[in-house]
Amino acid sequence: MGSLELFVLAVGLSMDAFAVSICKGLAMKKISVKNMIIVGLWFGFFQMTMPLIGYFLGIGFQDKITAIDHWIAFILLGMIGGNMILEACSKEEDEEEEDASLAVKTMLLLSIATSIDALAVGITFAFLQDTNIALAVVFIGAITCIISAVGVRIGHVFGCRFKRKAEFMGGMILILLGVKILLEHLGFLSF
Repeated sequence: MGSLELFVLAVGLSMDAFAVSICKGLAMKKISVKNMIIVGLWFGFFQMTMPLIGYFLGIGFQDKITAIDHWIAFILLGMIGGNMILEACSKEEDEEEEDASLAVKTMLLLSIATSIDALAVGITFAFLQDTNIALAVVFIGAITCIISAVGVRIGHVFGCRFKRKAEFMGGMILILLGVKILLEHLGFLSF
């Protein structure tokens, strides 16, 4: 996986955390750089850790399913992306009340919830031959940290208007990456 693909994947994975960060910023009466960094570090750390866990889980199965690994990557990324798009297009309003709390319990639950898709992507990494997992997870964590910190500020200034658009865009990015992986393995793309 090249650096451009990794960047696009990191941005796509960070969209859930970005959307939640926007709402965190909206709920805060006053924000500080410290608050932005706290939110960024929580989401960045979990977006970095979950693919690593998924990678090691995937390595355990790699030798058994290498013939269909590209289909697994395609299906996992498609399902994750499709779910993000469905959530973005859902007519239901979020049931969660906006909460400005940065308490450990609150941030832990939000961080886990927004990084579950990264766990599945980590499994996908185990099947991709050219993935440097250490670089990938650090890059994903750093991008998510930055995007989440900026999301707090955007939320404070603009509100939750961009939440659904961010989730939709993240879902589309993941689906397109899955299609690209499949087409490369089937020989239709050669870059």
